Amino acid sequence: MLVLGTIPIFTFALGTWQVQRLKWKVSLIDELTEKLEREPLSLPNKVNIAAIPDFIYRKVVLRGVWDDAHAMLLGPRVRDGTNGYHLITPLIRSNGSTVLVDRGFISGDFVKSGKRTPKVQSEVEVCGMLRDSQARNSFTPDNHPEKGEWYWADLDAMTEYAGGEHLNVQPVLVEEIFDASYRLTRGIPIGKAATVDVRNAHASYVVTWWVSSSQQQ
Repeated sequence: MLVLGTIPIFTFALGTWQVQRLKWKVSLIDELTEKLEREPLSLPNKVNIAAIPDFIYRKVVLRGVWDDAHAMLLGPRVRDGTNGYHLITPLIRSNGSTVLVDRGFISGDFVKSGKRTPKVQSEVEVCGMLRDSQARNSFTPDNHPEKGEWYWADLDAMTEYAGGEHLNVQPVLVEEIFDASYRLTRGIPIGKAATVDVRNAHASYVVTWWVSSSQQQ
């Protein structure tokens, strides 16, 4: 009976905790959305790595030449029911430094066909969002760079693969953003829309725990 009597208190506490988490998540989404609405920054020639967390989701503009020799396929991933990968390509900037750019989604069928994404030899301008390394869960396989297998965005490992400090490659990841229409069928990577992608289900958790609490009383 004593244990049963604590269930309403416990579930109510969980509901209250989810309210606090909800407020924090809403505040975070508002903050990141506000960053996206700002004008793009010109990415500095030498990026201060320690300052990147303060600029995550900020739009940036940079110019350079693609280093297709060190391109990486990150995945598998799924977009609108289509299996494929994200194409990560180093961008060699005019000042000699290099950063990594997630150029977007490319279909698995296109990759299997042996075709190659059209190469651009001239300098390009990229508009994108600053991102950080992806969190790896316990089900994600190890990356195998020597086999070209990249299951998660390990920024440090990708930086080393692209040449590392020896070639002035910085552990900076920019997610390219642009409108797309016929790109998928032509094997041209498809970037995502400039939106804040942070899961927020705390409101449903609040209802779940509080309903459970009331039923126990």
